[in-house]
This record gives sequence, C-alpha cells and structure tokens, in this order.
Amino acid sequence: MWKRVVSIILVIIVALGLYVSFNGLKIGDLEIPNAKDNVTLGLDLAGGAYAVLEAKTDATGDELTKLMEQTQAVIESRVNEMGLSEPTVTTESGNRIRVELPGAEDAQSAIEAIGQTAQLEFIDAWGEVIVTGADVKDAVFGYDGNSVSNEPGISITFNSKGADAFYEATKKAMANKGTTVTSKFGEYDGSVIFIVLDDKILSYPSVNQEIAGGSAFVSGSFTKESATQMAALIRGGSLPVTLEEVTTSIVGASLGADSFDKALLACLIGILLIIVFMIVVYRLMGVAASIALLLYSVIYIWIFEVFGAVITLPGIFGILLSIGMAVDANVIIFARIKEEIASGKSVRVAVKAGFSRATATILDSNITTLIAGIVLYQFGSGTVKGFAFTLMVGIIISMLTAMLVTRLFVTVLAESKTLSKLSLFGAKVKTPEEIKEFEEKEIPVVDKRKIWYTISLVIIIVGLVCGVVRGFNYGIDFTGGTVMQLDLGKTEADLGPLEDIMKDCGYDATVVYAGENNDQAIIRTSAALDNTAREQVLEKVYDEYNIDKDSLMSAEQFGPSVGNEIQLSALKSVIIACILMLIYIAFRFQIRFGIAAILALCVDVLTMIAFYGLFHIEVNSPFIAAILIILGYSINNTIVVFDRVRENIRFNKRTRPRDLINLSVKQTLSRTICTSITTILAVVALLVLGTSGLRSYVIPVLLGLIAGTYSSIFVSGSIWYDINRLFDKRAENKKIAAKQARKAAKAKK
Repeated sequence: MWKRVVSIILVIIVALGLYVSFNGLKIGDLEIPNAKDNVTLGLDLAGGAYAVLEAKTDATGDELTKLMEQTQAVIESRVNEMGLSEPTVTTESGNRIRVELPGAEDAQSAIEAIGQTAQLEFIDAWGEVIVTGADVKDAVFGYDGNSVSNEPGISITFNSKGADAFYEATKKAMANKGTTVTSKFGEYDGSVIFIVLDDKILSYPSVNQEIAGGSAFVSGSFTKESATQMAALIRGGSLPVTLEEVTTSIVGASLGADSFDKALLACLIGILLIIVFMIVVYRLMGVAASIALLLYSVIYIWIFEVFGAVITLPGIFGILLSIGMAVDANVIIFARIKEEIASGKSVRVAVKAGFSRATATILDSNITTLIAGIVLYQFGSGTVKGFAFTLMVGIIISMLTAMLVTRLFVTVLAESKTLSKLSLFGAKVKTPEEIKEFEEKEIPVVDKRKIWYTISLVIIIVGLVCGVVRGFNYGIDFTGGTVMQLDLGKTEADLGPLEDIMKDCGYDATVVYAGENNDQAIIRTSAALDNTAREQVLEKVYDEYNIDKDSLMSAEQFGPSVGNEIQLSALKSVIIACILMLIYIAFRFQIRFGIAAILALCVDVLTMIAFYGLFHIEVNSPFIAAILIILGYSINNTIVVFDRVRENIRFNKRTRPRDLINLSVKQTLSRTICTSITTILAVVALLVLGTSGLRSYVIPVLLGLIAGTYSSIFVSGSIWYDINRLFDKRAENKKIAAKQARKAAKAKK
C-alpha cells in the first residue's frame, strides 16, 4: 500500500515541479520564481566576453603565485567597478588569468580596460613625479562645476601622503606661473601639472590656486563613459605585471538569447521523442521510465537553480546527451525483465529478478562513463568543463532515478492485478520451441570478425590518408587566429570592402556570408588579433558600413601557443581516461576484458579522426569533448556486452569463447539498439534546432555514437575472443614447454 502512496506523491511532485520550473508559484507571501528565467546563464547565452590573459614574467614558484594573486585581486577590483552581473576572475595554468564578463554591453572596451596597467602619475612641469595611483584614495565620475561648459571629468581624492605632496606641488606651480619650463614633455608653463596614464598624457591643466584638502578634479577630452571607465581604472590600481591577451571570446546578447531559446526547445523536443519511443517499445514500463525521466529533469533544473551553477551552450548539450543516456539504465532493466518473463516467470517475480540482475551492469557501465566525465572536467577548458559537469551530474541522477524511482513504479504496476498483464509490459512467455530457436539462432560476430576488422581498418586508413594529404581542417583554437561575425544590416552585403579593409590593416583573411539572408559576414584570419588590433579593424568596418559596436555578434581569438596546449591536453585526457578505465575493468572483470575494451576504444577514436579527415570537418575544442564523451559512451555499451559474457561464463563454464561472444551480443542487441536510438533522438533534436555553436558539438558526437555502437557490437567482443586465443595459446605453449623440460630432466637422470 505504501508503495502506491509514494508513487502518487512522486507523480504530484513531478507535475508540480514542472509547473513551477516554467511558471513559478505564489501562495500568499510565499513566492517561488520560475527556474527558467532565474538560472545563471553563461556568457555564450547571456552575451558578454571572456579573456585569458598571460602574465609576461620570469617569476616562478612562490614568487609567481604571489604575483598572480596580486594581479587577480587588481583585476577583480576593476571588474567589480564595471557593475557587471556575476563576473568571474580565476587563475589557471600558473601564469594566466581567465576573466569572464557575462552581460558586458561593450565587451571590447571591457577587455581592454581589465588588461591595462593603469599606472597613473601626476608630474610637474619639470618632469618630477608628484603622486602616483598608489596615493589615490578614490576616483569617481563627476562634472566640473567651476567650468562654464560643466564638462565631465574625474574627481580624485588623495590619501594623507598624496594630499600633502599635491599641495606642495600646486604651491610650487603657482610660484612659477608665467615661467617657461623645459622637460621631457617639451616647453610648458611652470604652472602646468601633467596627468599621465601609462606614459600617455591624459591632461595638462594649469594650476590656478593652491589645492589643499586632498581633492582634485581632472578634466579633459572626456565623455561620461570614458570618464567613468577611467575612474574605475584609477580605483582598481596598477597591475604588478604586464598582461598579454592569449584567448578571447565575445558573444552579442541577441545571439546568446537566440541560442538559449533554440537549445531549450531542442531539449524539450528531445525529451518528448524519447518518452514517445519508450512508451511505444515498453508500454507501461515505458510510462514508468518517462515519469522517472521527467523527475530527473526537474531535479536537474533545480540543482542548477539552487546551487547557482552556470548553464552554457556545451552544458545544455551535456544535459540533453545525459538525458538520452539516462534512458539506458531503464532499457537495461526492461530488457532483463522481458527475458525473465519470456522464461516463464510471473510479472512480479520477473520485475524483482530483472532489477537484481541489472544492478551490476548499470553500475559498471555508468561508472566507466563517469570516469570519462571526470577526466574531461579536470583537463578541459572553461566551456568543456561545463559540458563535463552537466554530464557527470546527469549520470549520477540517472542512476538514482532508474534504480529507485523506476523500480518503485514498475513494482507497483507488477503488483496490480489489473495492470500486470504481459501485453501491457510489452512481453510474452516464450514456448520451449521459441526459446530453443532463439538459442540456436546465431549472430556470427566472431565468425565474421575479419570483415568487421577490415571495415574499421579501411575507414581509418582512408580517412587518415585524406586528412594527411589534404590537411586536417583545424579550427583557430588549434592553429591560433581570429574569427569575427558581424551583422552588416543589409542583405547580399558587398564583402569587397571587408577584404580591402583586412588587406589595408596588413592581415590575410577570408570573408564569407552568414545568416539566413546573407546579411552577416564572418571574417577569419590566421593572425591572432588582440583587443587593440581587433578594435582598429572593427572601427574601419563600422565606418564603411555605417554600423556601430552592437553589430559585432561574436569574436574569438586564440594565440598560437593555445593550440599546442589543447592538443597536448586532449592526448593526456584520452590516455588518462583509458588507463583509469583499464584499471576499473580489470578490477571488476579481468585484465583480458580491460585490454579488449581499450583496444576497441582506440578503434573508436581513430574512426572519429578518420571521419574528420574524410569529410574535412573542423577540428576544434568540441572535438576533444566529443572524443572523451564517446569513450564513455562506447565503453558503456561494451561493458554491457562484457557483463553478459561474464554472466554466461558463470552459468556456462564449458561454453567456447566463440559461442559466449555470439550469445552475449545477441542477448544485448535490442538493448544496444534502443539505447543508441534514444541518444541519437536527443542529439538529432539539437542538430536540427540548435545553433552553429551547438552543432559543433553535435556532429562529432553523432559520428561517435555511430562508431561506438558499431564497435561495441562487432569489434570489442571479437577483440576479446582473439585476446583469449592469444592468452590460451601462450598458456598452452608454457605447459608444453614445462612438460618437455620435465622429460628432458628425467632423461638426464
């Protein structure tokens, strides 16, 4: 009875959770905002920018750590002064600072501001420094009330030391008023005080009176915006080290909002397709799985809401992919239940046995996938980390909902006299003849293994040869370079001026149309243009097409050293993931299973690389994420097959390895196909409805899903069979050698 009550409560929670997630709830003074509008969006969805800045220093060890901590503190102070929503400043790779600025309206200027050294100096007419930025207590935007034009400027307050020094300087200036003085700046009146920022003269006002009290007003060629930004720089202080822009990404707010809406719609459609598929195939069990999947989605949404986790485009893809994979646990369980029913057991007994026999498989397959996610999170970049985080959270939630929630609902159905009909469970009891026919019908996986090997080998060789001969299509995050996308405000825009502008600026670039009406342009150059260089190019583009900064939809820049780091990180990630998986599989199964699984994964990775070489698909950061995710997905499928092999060995110890593989593949085939279909449904929804940013993740994963499914069915088991033959042959040779040695020893006696 209690199970029915709990199941009804869970259904209510799911319905209420979905409603509140999208509509919010208000009861009296209690108000719960909807999660959709309150989740924290990454800058690729909210718009904004991020930059990775590298410190140009020879410092090492504790000295470098202290220097970077000081640099981070200064940048955080500057960023906080900009009034942006939830900016983040973190140190990475020892000598680099990553700055993320969600919602920055003028991202170009923001990036420029955070990297300036901002060494402010007040210098007298003789070239002597009076005070520096270190003596400044505060600096705020204001208007000069003493001027007729009431011009904008900066009101500066000095500390006690600075106030005394400034007073003495203004006293000296008044005493020399009308006297011409020569300094490094040239010939000026002795009453002038130069205000210099980074060796650049901002202003050189004449002193008209002695200034006491520690306050001064700086005016010059300021606008309200420039004065406000300059005041923030002065308040932030000076950087202790010069910073060089290594990587930059800028996303316009409108582009980010469009990406989020499309990604959200793709998620909803993907979930709907999976639910329909599960109900059609598994009937009432599919309904139970669908409720668990909806609860999974609600939990996922509120984890992000409560803990303030940031959702990014790759993160959304990770969510949808994990939803597709979440169904796998249910599919494994349902396949087991249908087998138990087919053998003649009642629905109630079959449900209990099915969950019991599926538990180990679910744990092993998901833990190996989790290993790939952990490695990806550890070694991935910012966006890839978001992908890995959402995937890991999804795996954990999916295991809990499948093992607890799905089990509860299916058990309640099985205990109901009305609903525990075989037809409603999509199963039937097989006759002895049907069982015998199923057992005798073989899928000749091992017998045809040379064909499977040949297919994989041909694809790999042809793809790699094409990639080497033609050259792989490396993205700018691998080679270094810059990509800028602009809305030119007109259809069929003439790109000729853009090409001329790039040539005039001294850059080789390719320019192509973009957008539904060809009203956008994408400028790609192999040169890594820092913020200053980009600004120079963009100003000319704005003038040529009569547009402004809002027309910059996105920009990315990667320094040439970043590509090598990404490639090394990818190689390291794959190696570490494979080693950890090998250790786990060897511990849970045998070393033979582990070696076979890793070799099959190598085939998957090489096949994906071959696809990229064959179809000239761009190799970029999403490719690395896809490689590691496919490692997890493929090993998931392989573990399910190997788990059945292990089980069959336990019950059929005398069965030949050839027959074990063929039987195990046949028993798990429906599960493998169903899991692949549900995952592909989720991925295809993103491919059709997602933006180009999401498609860069979807395409490699879709290729990997196909390659991983193929290898788990046809390749991994065949490799295990050949490894067994090799190990057994070596063992047999050792026995023969030992026997011959004993005979020789007896003969000598």
